[in-house]
This record gives sequence, structure tokens and C-alpha cells, in this order.
Amino acid sequence: MSNIHIIGIGADGAAGLHPRQIKLINQSRFLAGGERQLSYFPDFTGETFVIKGNLKKLKERLQGEAGQAVVLASGDPLFYGIGAYLSGNIHAEIEPQPSSVQLAFARMNESWQSAKIISVHGRTIKGLAQKIDGEEKVALLTDEINSPDAIARYLLEFQMVEYDAFVAENIGAVEEKCRHFTLEEMAAETFAPLNVVILKKNRPSKTWPTGIPDEEFSQRKPDKGLITKRDIRVLTLGRMNIKRNSTVWDIGTCTGSIAVEAAKIAKDGAVFAIEKNEPDLENAQSNFKKFRTDVTLVHGKAPDGLEEFPDPDCVFMGGTAGNMDKLIDVCAKRLKPGGTIVLNAVTIENMSKAYQIFKETEFNVDIALAQVSLSKPILNMTRFEAQNPVYIICATRKEDEV
Repeated sequence: MSNIHIIGIGADGAAGLHPRQIKLINQSRFLAGGERQLSYFPDFTGETFVIKGNLKKLKERLQGEAGQAVVLASGDPLFYGIGAYLSGNIHAEIEPQPSSVQLAFARMNESWQSAKIISVHGRTIKGLAQKIDGEEKVALLTDEINSPDAIARYLLEFQMVEYDAFVAENIGAVEEKCRHFTLEEMAAETFAPLNVVILKKNRPSKTWPTGIPDEEFSQRKPDKGLITKRDIRVLTLGRMNIKRNSTVWDIGTCTGSIAVEAAKIAKDGAVFAIEKNEPDLENAQSNFKKFRTDVTLVHGKAPDGLEEFPDPDCVFMGGTAGNMDKLIDVCAKRLKPGGTIVLNAVTIENMSKAYQIFKETEFNVDIALAQVSLSKPILNMTRFEAQNPVYIICATRKEDEV
């Protein structure tokens, strides 16, 4: 048995603990917790440690502790809590309370085994739209910035009105309050800092499979339309090797079609797009809202502006604007080990140049020539009309490269 105990505690404080746990705390010589948790034990006579952005210091302190020590945590310490951090380095006995999410679903009288659980507590709300879209039930752990009303306003930007909300405030405490809302109602309310938001899908919504039809995108339309066309897009996405948690760059996003489809795959990752043509930015933003993909979009001519992005797992270059050498060099240096760069070219010269540059970086390179023809009616018959052929150049960084 360990001398260190991590004990979950609810909003009802010491009253919700087992007498054995109370005894364990009182007999300890070291007690750590947040200010609220420590306030439940005003008569504790040992050493106390206030947890407030100093977890590394706490870990080091516990590693040298020979006596009995207790760490107090909210609810289940292993559910978005301190338990996972500490138990990876210290052998501790962990005793959970019901989590705030578990209690909120109980108050709502809803099952929660199939719910998507997302924390925006101390995290950015960016990218939340694609994480939520299509889920039947979603539980959100909030904070004072990402409050229920702020979340509602964010979701309304993406027209996610198929969801209704349930907010459980101060759950387990005397001042507990639980209420149902539409998103519009929740956006106009104020809430206690301690709360859990549950979203339940009560109305049907549009779903988009990979390979969204070209005509669904807002776009500038010269002769052929400024968009990576549907069939080429699907082949390109397959070559990019995007995973659920990938960081993706879309260089020369234009209408944002690749960024949209990438964000729907990398739901737990992030997508960053850059576009030099100002008229295309509005179309891209419109498409991001329509398809519920919260993409970071920058106006600039790459590689300028890429320094704002985190290192990528996958990069798509829809155009290089005469900067191919410099652009590939920057992307190759920033790409993570095992990452992939895909460049689409329509001329033999650009294909050859890209291939040569990638080989000089010692990446693994392969090229696919995609020639797509689409059926067109002619009188009472059908013919095929060819689209421009596209070279899909795929360069992969070796896993062991730094």
C-alpha cells in the first residue's frame, strides 16, 4: 500500500467523504489541494500545499515524502484531473468520487456511455465545431472564458441548432442548479463558474461524406472554377495520411475545400490555412462555417505567415505562386518525422521541379498522374468530358529524421 493517497472530493466537501477517508486525511502530515478543497479542512494541523499552476513542484515534493500524504482532487482524479499526471510518476492509492459529468447526466436522467466528452477548461475553443458535429450527446467541461453562454454563441456561428443544452451548476453543492436551454436561450444567460454543459441532438442535421460535391462550395468561378475538384481532392486527402489528431497545413487554400475535408478527418487535431488572394478569404470563411470546420485562416503569401503555425504532420500545397524552392524548404524543415507533404501540379515542369527538390531533401517521393473524366448528357445519350490531368506528388519524411 502506498503512503500517498489521491482522494476525489465533491462540491459537498468533507460531508461527501467516507469516515475512513476523513480519518486518513486527519492522520496525514501533508495535505495538498485547491483552495476550495483545502477550505473543507480548516482544522488540519499538518503541512498544506495549495495547487495552483505548480504541479511539477507538487510532484517533486511527493516524490520525497516518506510519511502519509493526501492530495485532494475534484470528483474522479483520473477524469481530466490531477491523478493521471501524478500517478505516472508516483505510486499512489486513488479513490474517486462520481465525476461532475457523471452527476450531470444523472440529473438530466440520460445515459452517458455513448457521449462524447470534451474539455475546454483552460483550453482553446478553436476547433470545437468539428469535434461536436454529428455527435448525439456531448459533455463539455467549461471554464470562466469558455462559459456556457460563450459556447452557445460559438455553436450558433456554425448553425448547430439541432442541439439543445442542459447546464448543471455547482453540482453536488447546496446551491446546485440544473436547467434546460435552447442554444439561443443559453447564449443570453449567465452562469456560476462551476458548471457542466451537456448538448443533446434533438433535430436532424446535414452530414457530409468525404468528397463534398464541388457545387456545394462558395467559390470564385473563372472558366473552370478555383477549387481542388472532388475526385482529385479525395485522392489528395488519401495521400496526405491525415489522422484524427493530425496538425494539417493547407497552403493556398482558396475556397478551403482541402482544409474543410481535412478538418473533418482531423477532428482532434487542427487545420491551418493560408491564402494570398484577399477575394478568396471570404469564400473560404463561408465554407468553413457551412461545413462546421473551425479552421485557422491567415491572409498571406507563403512561406510568410507559416511561422505562426505549429509544426505540421501533413501539408498540402495547392499552389506555390512561384515560390516552390523556398516553400518546400520551409515545409520540409518544419514537417514532423513521418509526416507527409502533398503538392498538386498541372504542368510537367512544376512536377519535375518539385520531384527534384523533394529528392534533394532525401524524402521518399512518389507521383500519381490523375486523369478524371466525368459523364455529360448529349441529347438522349451520355459522353465523357475530361478534366485537366493533375500530378499528385507525395513526399514523406522518414520516421527517424529529426
